[in-house]
Amino acid sequence: MSVRNPVIAGNWKMHMTCSEAKAYMSSFLPLIANTPSDRHIVIAPPFTAISTLAQSIEGTEVELSSQNVHWEDQGAFTAETSPKMLLEHSVKYAIVGHSEPRKYFSESDEQINRRARSAQSNGLIPIVCVGETNEQRERGEAERVIRRQVEQGLEGLDPDKIIVAYEPIWAIGTGKTCESAEANRICALIRNWVGSENLIIQYGGSVKAQNIDELMSMSDIDGVLVGGASLEANSFARIVNFEKS
Repeated sequence: MSVRNPVIAGNWKMHMTCSEAKAYMSSFLPLIANTPSDRHIVIAPPFTAISTLAQSIEGTEVELSSQNVHWEDQGAFTAETSPKMLLEHSVKYAIVGHSEPRKYFSESDEQINRRARSAQSNGLIPIVCVGETNEQRERGEAERVIRRQVEQGLEGLDPDKIIVAYEPIWAIGTGKTCESAEANRICALIRNWVGSENLIIQYGGSVKAQNIDELMSMSDIDGVLVGGASLEANSFARIVNFEKS
């Protein structure tokens, strides 16, 4: 039986100025002083706040993620950020394939795979997001859609050096949460498709203090990718300090 240490990640999206990020960490760090050491605590701030946060978390257990990453080391790619730029600021993870870039910027599975491969080859750990829309789930297409995203998005990647985040799109920011048992079933399917017992699989989609304990009691959920509930220090600290049942 493999040991998969939980990875609890907060995706701040387009929130937090540098000064707000510093104030947040002043409140947050004391709240996680006694968090079990087997848990990885990750924050993905906006790009502008990465440098500020890198200084704030120095010497702590908190790790940094970017919210995206480009597949080239440099070049004429306006508004993009390369792996080497992130590594300079002690970033360890990179979210790729989140539903918002997929939706608003028409990111394809091929592009997401290129981002993930670039991240991994440069020593970053990609957090590859997959998930179905409400319409796809209602049509009975959820498993087919997720499997395609997994197979195309993870092609050529070392499964022991990635994280997959199952985020049903219909549960992101809507207040709806996928039932724990159903989220666990999908995560187990993903693990089976990838064929790695060591694969870390997170759940994301309206994760909050009220449902974290139940989610983390599931056999195939190894962590969470948190949106709105990570923007408030007390709320995110409660999620990080989840209680195993």
